[in-house]
Amino acid sequence: MEPAVTIAIYLLLFGGTHIGLASAPVRSRLVERLGEFGFGMLFSVVAAVAFTLLVSTYARVRFEGAPGIALATVPVAREVLLVLSGLSVLLMLGSFARYASSPYAIYSAGHDGEPRGLERVSRHAFFAAVILFGTAHALLATHLVGTVAFGGLALFAGLGAWHQDRKLLALRGAPYARFLAVTSTLPFAAILAGRQKLVLRELPWGHVAAGLVAAVYLRWVHSAILSSGGAWVVGVVVGGAALLTVEAVVRARRATRRRSLDAHPRSA
Repeated sequence: MEPAVTIAIYLLLFGGTHIGLASAPVRSRLVERLGEFGFGMLFSVVAAVAFTLLVSTYARVRFEGAPGIALATVPVAREVLLVLSGLSVLLMLGSFARYASSPYAIYSAGHDGEPRGLERVSRHAFFAAVILFGTAHALLATHLVGTVAFGGLALFAGLGAWHQDRKLLALRGAPYARFLAVTSTLPFAAILAGRQKLVLRELPWGHVAAGLVAAVYLRWVHSAILSSGGAWVVGVVVGGAALLTVEAVVRARRATRRRSLDAHPRSA
């Protein structure tokens, strides 16, 4: 079988289960049976297994099959796309700064509709980073399997951003509608349109600096990133997602305790 077809199948498995399990009808039924925490565990395990299959298979077949777009062989295009890939890493790391208190976090207590920090640049900074990263690598890929893998990743991120907006609008109502009205998925689009302003002091400069270091390091070790069947890529992504989930759970429980204390203050 052409490697690009195999990767397309695994992309559909990863994207289909990810978005399918998160869709309101499926999620509500599973939460009724498993509870919120049980659903979160099921979602995480399925996502981790599907992602591992995708990465390990791509690591094995990435140099096989039909040729890709191969802009990596065009010097000017190659440098531009590598710079865009590096910027995507900065945007991705920056998106983690407020994840636990964002409307997208698992177990999030909600959102007041007021964008802050990187949300002013892009309400979906992580998804925007994945779209940028995936598109750049799809164009750079010397084999069709790479074009399909990274192009599919970019497409999945775009669908994920759209799906989250629809889901959270139905869940949160007016506050999220206000958030949508004054922000954009495309970085800086809302700022250029005059719906938002850039507040430099709110930006997560520590995370951006870490992203710059990470981008330089990843370029340095680029040839070895998918060695050992992509094991370290899987470990970093799955482990990072687990840490973010734990942080979100801790914050949500603290918020619940605070609301409980406010509703039932101790008598003097």
